[in-house]
Amino acid sequence: MEISEFEKRIGLEFKNKELLEIAFTHRSFLNENRKKVKEHNERIEFLGDAVLELAATEMLYFKFPKMKEGEMTAIRSALVNTDSLSKQADRLGVEKYLRMSKGELASNKGRWHILANTFEAVLGAIYLEFGFEVVKKFLEVHLFPYVDEILKGNLHKDPKSYFQEISQEKYQKTPEYKTLGEDGPEHDKKYIAGAYIGDELIAKGEGSSKKNAEIDAARNALKVKKWN
Repeated sequence: MEISEFEKRIGLEFKNKELLEIAFTHRSFLNENRKKVKEHNERIEFLGDAVLELAATEMLYFKFPKMKEGEMTAIRSALVNTDSLSKQADRLGVEKYLRMSKGELASNKGRWHILANTFEAVLGAIYLEFGFEVVKKFLEVHLFPYVDEILKGNLHKDPKSYFQEISQEKYQKTPEYKTLGEDGPEHDKKYIAGAYIGDELIAKGEGSSKKNAEIDAARNALKVKKWN
């Protein structure tokens, strides 16, 4: 694992390289390398999660001075959820530097959760090495611009509730959802759901559970109807 390569990617050079090594060490790797590695990334992820929540809250507070608490909470939730963080981690190529067991690598189980957790662990490492202000600068480049996309697509609003609200207003009908199929191995199954208004299939969605597939279908239905 070339820590220096990742440092160049994020524009930060650590004096304490061990902090980044810990951030990239999954629990499974520790189980197979106890003589070489003493700590995995869950503690530093715990720290990074807290730092992220404060940084995101502060950013929203000053960016939207007239916004109410409830909406800021919804936007923050959309900004720091697994989907958002895993996408940023993937864009940064975090997976390349992860230290995991062979079994964990082979299964590819929970990949997005692992990427999101590693992103938070990296934030914890940055905080310990450089402090809170540098964490904020990092997030201003690698996460906070996503706020504009969240607002544009109404991603902070629950898609199913929003779709139902407009469907009832325009059609006087409550949307229904049907499971249309399943795909993938048992440990990494994907579900396909359809969002309907009456008998009309508006859009399909995918997810790791039936609930997530319905949420994705509602989100896609909003796009199809141009109700964003």
